[in-house]
Amino acid sequence: MRVTFLGTGTSTGVPVVGCDCATCRSDDPRDRRWRPSLHIELADGTSVLVDAATDLRAQALRFGVDRVDAILFTHAHADHVLGLDEVRRYNHLQRATIPCYGDTRTLADIRRMFAYVFEPTDQLGGGLPRLATFTIGGAFCLGRATVVPVPLWHGKRPILGFRVANFAYLTDCNAIPDASWPLLAGVDVLAIDALRTRPHSTHFSLDQAVEAATRVGASRTYFTHMCHDLPHAATCERLPSQMQLAYDGLRLDLPD
Repeated sequence: MRVTFLGTGTSTGVPVVGCDCATCRSDDPRDRRWRPSLHIELADGTSVLVDAATDLRAQALRFGVDRVDAILFTHAHADHVLGLDEVRRYNHLQRATIPCYGDTRTLADIRRMFAYVFEPTDQLGGGLPRLATFTIGGAFCLGRATVVPVPLWHGKRPILGFRVANFAYLTDCNAIPDASWPLLAGVDVLAIDALRTRPHSTHFSLDQAVEAATRVGASRTYFTHMCHDLPHAATCERLPSQMQLAYDGLRLDLPD
């Protein structure tokens, strides 16, 4: 299984428009962060997106995502879904409808936000994505892999993280419910939200993320959904040895 971080930034991306801070002016390519999204290539070749970030087209071109067989949605905030229209190119290439998986609220939000896709008029031209939505009710199979939804809190909103084999992706969270900790037992590689150093009402701070990652006990942890408060090199220098910031384009080859 191969995991590629397509975007590791927060909703504004990094650099931030109109900002002159050191991170936004950095020459380190790891400090350039598109909006958050992940690509998973399963062992049988099944190609899965986790969220459809605002920057999806640029991400797909840069990191060679030339097929999408399914999309997993963590939730329907703008930075996680506004690239959804871009998947119509995959419909053309694959000549197939793309299944999309999420919780009830997320799928309802997406159907409302993209009503022109799900309730098309008779207008001709332009092209529309071909999508089918499926409500997640528990663990399910994609290809030969099992996807385990991990309930999380994003402020007061319940959202989903996902576990595939011994990899877990927990973005946009500020709390892990008691019932979700057993779902993370045995995770070897963890990706988890770490917005900034200061506390935030809907995201883990870096210290909180370190604490949560320590409890999970993965052998490797990568922090994601970061704003410009966290310069890559300087932040990684002060993290525990088994933890580091992820960056756009980071690829991990993991056991199935």
